[in-house]
Amino acid sequence: MIQIRGMILQQAKIWFRAVRPFSFTASTVPVLVGAAWVFYEKTPANWWLLPLIWLAALSIHAATNLVSEYFDYIKGDISFGSSRVLLEGLLSPRQFLIGGLVMFAVTAAIGLVFIALRGWPILAIGLVGMLGGYFYTATPVGYKYIGLGDVMVFILMGPLMVIGSHFVLTGTYNNNVFWISLPIGCLVTAILSGNNLRDILHDRQAGITTFAGLVGHRWAKLEYAVLDASAYGITTTLAGLRILPIWSLMTLLSIPLAYKCVQQALGSKPDKPEQIATLDIQTAHLHLAFGVLLIISLLLGAFLK
Repeated sequence: MIQIRGMILQQAKIWFRAVRPFSFTASTVPVLVGAAWVFYEKTPANWWLLPLIWLAALSIHAATNLVSEYFDYIKGDISFGSSRVLLEGLLSPRQFLIGGLVMFAVTAAIGLVFIALRGWPILAIGLVGMLGGYFYTATPVGYKYIGLGDVMVFILMGPLMVIGSHFVLTGTYNNNVFWISLPIGCLVTAILSGNNLRDILHDRQAGITTFAGLVGHRWAKLEYAVLDASAYGITTTLAGLRILPIWSLMTLLSIPLAYKCVQQALGSKPDKPEQIATLDIQTAHLHLAFGVLLIISLLLGAFLK
């Protein structure tokens, strides 16, 4: 019995590593931003749905990570950002793919609850999210490999998740939800941009064309810097227009983190990817810090209106 329990625990640890849970802040932040906006605008909401929304976001993120790593492995594109579970032979490629499909099924099952409550808009959002997650690397689309990863990640993990979270909670939509999702979309895309900037040489050798590989190292560095700067520019503008509360300027407290990341990216050299080996992780920390500050500002704005 002890031996069986040990084997189950070992397998659980391997799967936990495979889904790359360190990346889950990227899907948690947009869900909570959408929820915080509901709280700020004081719209009637079914708050009991929030844990289910979060679980759906995590399951689709885990599914995408598993399927993406499976197809990357098949194409010979295992880079710094992988879990390395396949490379170390801890799980088979078939197990990885099945695991991803199971997580998509979990997402769909949760989505049925949302559809029953909110109708066809959630069906549309869910289909876009699931197809976008699966075909990030899956054939016959694999839009990551044709330079479309950045724009799709911006849409899927920025506006789509924030709007989806808000809509499931309230059954309503307004344009302000879209506007406040843009800074989050910028920073989650910056995570991918930093990853792709680092992997330009590796991706080229594997015959893969990310946006960074398409435009080259110099312009990819600029894209990364623009994405970071845009998050602050948009937030400041929205605060000035009174769409966001003045408290949202608290996000400026994360500028030192952003400066460090941008400085590292701009100082990187094409033939030395090790210089920015952890840029994607550092950018994920920035995304989390910015998101938490934005969420706090919305909660403060609600209490101090």
